[in-house]
Amino acid sequence: MTLSATLAELVRDFKANGRIVVVGASLAGLRAAETLRGEGFAGSLTIIGDEPYEPYDRPPLSKQVLKGWVPADHTQLPRFRELDADWRLGVAATGLDRATRQVRLADGEQVPFDRLLIATGTRARQWPNPAEAALDGVFSLRSRDDAARLRQALADGPSRVLVIGAGFIGSEVASICRDLDIPVTVAERGPAPLVGALGGVIGEIAAQMQRDHGVDLRCGVGVLSLEGDAGGHVRRARLSDGTTIEADVVLASLGSIRNVEWLEGAGLAAGFWGVGCDAGGRAFDINGVATDTIYVAGDVARAPHVLYEYQFLAMEHWDNAVFGAEVAAHNMVSLEPDYYPHLLLPGFWSGQFGVNIKSVGVPPFGDEIVFMQGSVEERRFAAAYGRNGRIVAAVTFDHGKWLEYYARLIEQSAPFPPPPPGWDRPDVMMPIPAQFPEPGVPTAVPDVVLTGHDPNERRAEFRPRSR
Repeated sequence: MTLSATLAELVRDFKANGRIVVVGASLAGLRAAETLRGEGFAGSLTIIGDEPYEPYDRPPLSKQVLKGWVPADHTQLPRFRELDADWRLGVAATGLDRATRQVRLADGEQVPFDRLLIATGTRARQWPNPAEAALDGVFSLRSRDDAARLRQALADGPSRVLVIGAGFIGSEVASICRDLDIPVTVAERGPAPLVGALGGVIGEIAAQMQRDHGVDLRCGVGVLSLEGDAGGHVRRARLSDGTTIEADVVLASLGSIRNVEWLEGAGLAAGFWGVGCDAGGRAFDINGVATDTIYVAGDVARAPHVLYEYQFLAMEHWDNAVFGAEVAAHNMVSLEPDYYPHLLLPGFWSGQFGVNIKSVGVPPFGDEIVFMQGSVEERRFAAAYGRNGRIVAAVTFDHGKWLEYYARLIEQSAPFPPPPPGWDRPDVMMPIPAQFPEPGVPTAVPDVVLTGHDPNERRAEFRPRSR
């Protein structure tokens, strides 16, 4: 029997009798499990999740749920095939032993595997003072339960809502407050909303949009402390500029934390930006060697992308979770010549203040921006981002039908400024600095992050193989 025939036989045996464990019972975990079954995997399949709920959709939580259009418990994701899986819900993974191939759970159980998919995603960054975070009326927004509690607080008619952080979630919640005629103050440490994701030029447009809709937007200030009344309900916040905001609902929208703590000591390339992997989802160990048994998908994965100088990207996007999970699952039950790459061109959308904001590519990779179509004054435009003479991203305000045009240009590494589409051109089409903040601004971390290593940071840890 040839080597290739032997390997093919091993794959067939694994599909029939192997054990796969998926840690993470959200969008990526569900779609990976469905793909595994679709690829003919008939072995043992275990899905572990720290929440007690079956997989549900998160984007509606900051949109339809808070508006009261959809109850939080009506966001369950659709199933596209039977899984025949062993669901372990409501129990978190707390450790990984690569030598014995076992996942340790919070209840003390050890779950063995032959292949493992890490899809643990992210969690909301909490308000840093635990006593203040425990006050009634202080919220974060990530889970189904978070959305249900915040929705009830908004329905109760607060006198004022304070949103700390003007990223996409914070801005969407501020928009919903104005839709509900609730007074809202937004405190943002950066110079404008959305600067981490879209840069200062677009941020100034977003800032004016918020103020035009009655948002009390405070930029360049932080929140020093939250104060409660005798009953333990939040009542006010003290800002870094010396002012005080009276508010009885506070949303801490401070970005996300990747769920990698349970991998401590496992020897994987896991850290602040997630778990490093190749373009096919195979996890790297701490020295950059691709593993054969461990894969990564979803928000927690960071992988090199050919369009962005092979820098590692971490993407907190819905389509990244779906397509990354499908690629990783396929590769888990395939031989090397048939591996798929996950080379998604990132894209997102956000609805706020009556405007549909969409983007494609990686705006923070660019350093210049040019308005290509439409009118900034009418908040109906398309703009392109460039770096080193080529287009790397685009953003639209109520002009999303043109994103496909710009996506094709990005995929072709077209020149920047790109050729205009032929009509609806603004009077001025001159590239200007995009005004992205320096890395590390607390509330300016974008949803798509370039996570390449800079040796000058001196944070690498060299661990040669012991002999």
